[in-house]
Amino acid sequence: MSLIVNPYLEESSSKVRSKPIPWEGYQRAGLITPAELAAIKKVDRQPRSRIESILVNEGAQYAALYLSLLKKLVRVDVLQYILVLIGDSLIDHEERIGLYTGAAHDDPELPYGPLLRSLDTPDEFVQLKACQVLSILFGSSEDSAGIMDINTFLNFISSLIKDTSIARRDVGVQCLEATLPTPAFRLAVWHVPSIMQSLVQLLKSNKTAQMQYQITFCIWLLSFEPSVAAAINRQYDVIPILTEVAQTAAKEKVIRVVVATFKNLVVKAPDANLPAMLVAKLLPFVQNLTGRKFSDEDIKEDVLFLRDELKAQFESLTTYDEYASELVSGHLGWTPVHDSDEFWKENACRLNENDSEQLKRLVDLLNTSTDPVMLAVAAHDIGKYVKYCERGKKIITDLGAKTRVMELMSHEDSEVRYQALMSVQLLVSHSWAS
Repeated sequence: MSLIVNPYLEESSSKVRSKPIPWEGYQRAGLITPAELAAIKKVDRQPRSRIESILVNEGAQYAALYLSLLKKLVRVDVLQYILVLIGDSLIDHEERIGLYTGAAHDDPELPYGPLLRSLDTPDEFVQLKACQVLSILFGSSEDSAGIMDINTFLNFISSLIKDTSIARRDVGVQCLEATLPTPAFRLAVWHVPSIMQSLVQLLKSNKTAQMQYQITFCIWLLSFEPSVAAAINRQYDVIPILTEVAQTAAKEKVIRVVVATFKNLVVKAPDANLPAMLVAKLLPFVQNLTGRKFSDEDIKEDVLFLRDELKAQFESLTTYDEYASELVSGHLGWTPVHDSDEFWKENACRLNENDSEQLKRLVDLLNTSTDPVMLAVAAHDIGKYVKYCERGKKIITDLGAKTRVMELMSHEDSEVRYQALMSVQLLVSHSWAS
């Protein structure tokens, strides 16, 4: 069970434990029964050691009591107090999780219904404490499909991760981390794109070692799923981002979890990830890491594995394979192949293979990228393709790329304008080479 530690939650929980709750008034109003009053008074504002001694023998009864009170009472101070009692009962006691999840046998709405509703309350502490408790319960669940409205929880997690509040972001990432060891939840999380989008954005903007570690740890856990490993870089460009994180990391644990993530990506989906790793210049970085001393032997083993896999991939590449790897990775740069007329004479028409698969990738980058270097290289490559492929002009026009290149002649970047102009000249006036 992952321990979620957050200063805001700890300080607020301490204050909540000491607040008096008018339990007798609730009993007189008929909101709780005399038996419930007697039971709650036994633990009310008692030292945690005293409460623990009661839970040793009466854990099941108190789990049922807490959930019953959480379901039927609505005052914020009561919700805060009950959530703290539930959290305290679970911390360092993984064996008690079943006492809560087993409540569904008597009431299908329990334990998740009242907790999920708490995410919608206006009180921040209630929201975050409920999220913490849900993460503990979800992190032990074997099946996310049977949990009512799981997307309510996942969407709330996404909102926390993208929040401007440091405390809320921290709780969001830790709660996500707590659920991901469960395979069923990895796929549930993966199917909520806003979570990955928020994680990647936070990883790009937050340079603190602890947050980088926690986010990468989440990505590492997700990467155990083959379908995730095959798609995660294509959809979220994580390989160059994680490479930069590792290159600038001040803490060994950040490097360790990045390297472990890369190993998973190679083991689970090598064809999808090795080309992108080469384009991201991961091989020279990994070769550099082999000479470093680490306190953790697992890092060295993973580094050597990556080095050997990347070297084998690199040595098997032809020049065209290198170019295709750039296209697959979605990262074009001014590598030597782009300016080599010899390369284009030999390989331009190969872009037409497999129903113009690679040419369509090039056109897609031209249409979707906002990076000036990528646009300049893509426009340049379109010109080279037209120059050296006999049917190139018609194919490019049919794919709609001619119009896009012409648009780029008015781009704000001078290099993009120049490369677009050179390509348009070839598209408009080229006489076919044999």
